[in-house]
Amino acid sequence: MQTSSDASYPAHWEADVVLRDGGTARIRPITTEDAGRLVSFYEQVSDESKYYRFFAPYPRLSDRDVHRFTHHDYVDRVGLAATVGDDFIGTVRFDRTGPDGRPASAPADEAEVAFLVQDAHQGRGVASTLLEHIGAVARERGIRRFRAEVLPANSKMIKVFTDAGYQQKRSFEDGAVHLTLDLEPTAQTLAVQRAREQRAEARSVQRLLAPRSVAVIGVSRRPGGVGRTALRNLRDSGFTGALYAVNAALDAGAPGAELEGVPAYRSLAEIAGATGAAHTAEHGGPVDLAVVAVPAERVPEVVADCGEHGVQGLVVLSAGYAESGPQGLERQRELVRQVRSYGMRLVGPNAFGVINTAPGTHLNASLAPDSPEPGRIGLFAQSGAIGIALLAGLVRRGAGVSSFISAGNRADLSGNDILQYWYEDPATDVALLYLETLGNPRKFTRLARRTAAVKPVVVARGGRHSGVTPAGHAVPGTRLPDATVADLLRQAGVIRVGTVTELVDVGLLLAGQPLPAGPRVAILGNSESLGLLTYDACLAEGLRPYPAVDLTTAATPRDFEDALGRALRDHDTDAVVVTAIPAVGEPTLAEELALALRTAAAASPGKPVAVVHVELGDLAEALPPKAAGTAAGTSPAGTADGAPGGPAAGAPAGPGDRAPHDVPAGGPVPGAPAASPEDPAAGDGPSAAPRAIPAYPAAERAVRALAEAWRYARWRRAAADAGQVPEYDDIDTAGAAAQLEALLADTAGTGPAGTTLADDDARALLARYGIEVVPTLPAPTADAAARAAARLGYPVALKTTARHLRHRADLGGVRLELMTEEELRRAYGELTDLLGKPAELLPVVQAMVPRGVDTVVRSVIDPAAGAVLSFGLAGVASELLGDTAHRLVPATDRDAAALIRSIRTAPLLFGWRGSAPVDTPALEELLLRLSRLVDEHPEVVGVSLEPVVVATEGLSVLSAQVRIARPPARTDLGPRTLPSY
Repeated sequence: MQTSSDASYPAHWEADVVLRDGGTARIRPITTEDAGRLVSFYEQVSDESKYYRFFAPYPRLSDRDVHRFTHHDYVDRVGLAATVGDDFIGTVRFDRTGPDGRPASAPADEAEVAFLVQDAHQGRGVASTLLEHIGAVARERGIRRFRAEVLPANSKMIKVFTDAGYQQKRSFEDGAVHLTLDLEPTAQTLAVQRAREQRAEARSVQRLLAPRSVAVIGVSRRPGGVGRTALRNLRDSGFTGALYAVNAALDAGAPGAELEGVPAYRSLAEIAGATGAAHTAEHGGPVDLAVVAVPAERVPEVVADCGEHGVQGLVVLSAGYAESGPQGLERQRELVRQVRSYGMRLVGPNAFGVINTAPGTHLNASLAPDSPEPGRIGLFAQSGAIGIALLAGLVRRGAGVSSFISAGNRADLSGNDILQYWYEDPATDVALLYLETLGNPRKFTRLARRTAAVKPVVVARGGRHSGVTPAGHAVPGTRLPDATVADLLRQAGVIRVGTVTELVDVGLLLAGQPLPAGPRVAILGNSESLGLLTYDACLAEGLRPYPAVDLTTAATPRDFEDALGRALRDHDTDAVVVTAIPAVGEPTLAEELALALRTAAAASPGKPVAVVHVELGDLAEALPPKAAGTAAGTSPAGTADGAPGGPAAGAPAGPGDRAPHDVPAGGPVPGAPAASPEDPAAGDGPSAAPRAIPAYPAAERAVRALAEAWRYARWRRAAADAGQVPEYDDIDTAGAAAQLEALLADTAGTGPAGTTLADDDARALLARYGIEVVPTLPAPTADAAARAAARLGYPVALKTTARHLRHRADLGGVRLELMTEEELRRAYGELTDLLGKPAELLPVVQAMVPRGVDTVVRSVIDPAAGAVLSFGLAGVASELLGDTAHRLVPATDRDAAALIRSIRTAPLLFGWRGSAPVDTPALEELLLRLSRLVDEHPEVVGVSLEPVVVATEGLSVLSAQVRIARPPARTDLGPRTLPSY
């Protein structure tokens, strides 16, 4: 009998998924053990749905039907089920058919597909998710097309097929709609898939942050303890929904029990009994969110109780999981499996909690002692301790948050989910993340790039140099060095900062101020020395400061107001830094100075203002606007009328989309590019709302935040045109695929690391993509070197190819510009006398190429991040300084241009100190061709072109190494799944 333990069972088809409403389900192959589940599932389907499935009344399944629908070979006949708990909620199957429509086997590449979804779960996106997964299975089994017959009245099923994005044909025959779907993935299918992913994952976070009812499970009867603290914080935050305490040790039948003034019960079943059946039927359960604070060994029974009573999400504060060792890791994995089996999402375990300051929610389901004020900053932290510090830092400096999530061990909910939510959250203008691991860097950079196009994303990473995954984070690692990860984040528009202090500094500026339109900075204040420090800091950060205006220590608040107003009205100024020392430090004057600065800034709200103060704590406290609730210049929803202003769910903001920053409310929205001085939208005038002017105790901190804002503004303008991946007529994609298949067949059994191609094979493969490598001829003897030179033509180069000497001209392993045979033989003798025998040196002869700048172009495949394209200048100096830039593949023409300009030694390519500029367009084309190769053929897991000599006209690739292997699965291109660690 076929079971899930059989060798033929395709376990890799199992997947956890997030459905449209934010709940989860598990998709898995149907086995012979599922007969009872299938019958029970069918009994719960309405007669109408049965009619739509079988085109006739079909009240029950026969034994023959049950056998047919549970016995599959997983090649020609496949069935998948979507399950919640132990129950089926939807099924899909395909049967391979031949041209005559009858059952067939491979190489037939067409199949008939059919769905059935339980009525109670229709509208949750079950069918569309099953279609994604059955389509991936079909492609794996060599099926290229699906056929389906649907009754015209079954509009929901027709919509599932038509909305999937596949190329399709439709006809009407014999009273049914006949659909044929081409299963080859396209840009449209990928866009549809990612839009659905965004909606579902955002909704799953929303259900956690905006529950209608919360139960804290594990509240001690004695004061103190984690559960009691969480309950007290929920109560004191003014949570607008129903709040319950749960303690299994309470006396049975004790009516009116309370803990911390909150109704207390022994179980969720008691809560359900107290709230009544009507409430449970309307809301799906008595409790939406459960905060779990019981010992780890008791958590499974709590999860089961929550799942059986319709809880939508869990915040598990309990410790004792992956952070405690191997046994804890297995306990954590079982927790995730159990939580998802009930259709729930999980924050934690070992979490610090979640906060949502929205007026209709006021949720503080965390251990934070003080609830932050409402604000425009979203905050995510993988560390509870860092989360506490960040919250405290924001509160101390007068900033509020829209939402806060401390994910603990992030076994389920991660920073990717939060980005999906913040992308369309109208209450969040700035996203701050403290990360210690990137479980899926490829997905994170994709989501961050989309989010950064409409609102700033600021990231601080911990443990970036240790190479050690923090305790509790059971995520796959990345082999990429931190500098590479930083480059990839910058490519995605992420503002990367080095410390949590900088995270707060940058977040405050972006949340309260518009983005600068340029790098020109005016400096004014009552201290010449502090102005000079600020001027120097601006230069160090790449800004263009004007000489500081010294108002002298006798300056009054009115003097500051007038000077700031003039600077802001100056069309040649993009930002202003105000410096202040204690000469105006009396409390009354601090209040007056703060009011003066806010007044001047409000009169010209189109440019950012930052304040540097020395020992002026009263000024820093007085600067934030007194009205709490929203950031300066925005309505509660981030739009002029308070209506949601985010982009349509799942769709990147385009020319016709209004992103959260596009509509000013009483002034420019914080974090949005400043309007030009001539633009009436700049909001000049006294009616503009007051802005939150950030204050910094050091000039370097203020200027660094301002510089990050300018770099982000520049990226955002450039991101409006992301560029294109060019087409080249001379690329032989099919020939490269055939060559790779043959090479992999010859090297079977080499393992996942793959094998390095022979030089001739590497040159042939690269030539199929228009990358020509200058040929080399072996020279095992001086006579062979002479014959090779005669064949190639003088002048030639003689160089060693031994691994320890490759590309090390500094060690004397290269002789250039050899004009005659005599010079060649003399160089050969010197080489062997100096470095060793020819058998050790492996010398080769190569024709000389035009002089230019030596560069290095590489591509590697990282298991987590995917293909990465790298560029730098050749030589030990660049290696020593780590002067290499990186971009994710596929690279666009804008990516290639930015890549070669982003290294510190880039001026050498553009005519440094009077030298001739080299052919950078040819270099960009080389990068784009290599990007195409590794993107279209994931079997190519490593390429190194070194050196690439870029001359004033054209370039020459002198050496190439190519490594190939069977490609790993591309999880970002397959059907939607939740990660499982």
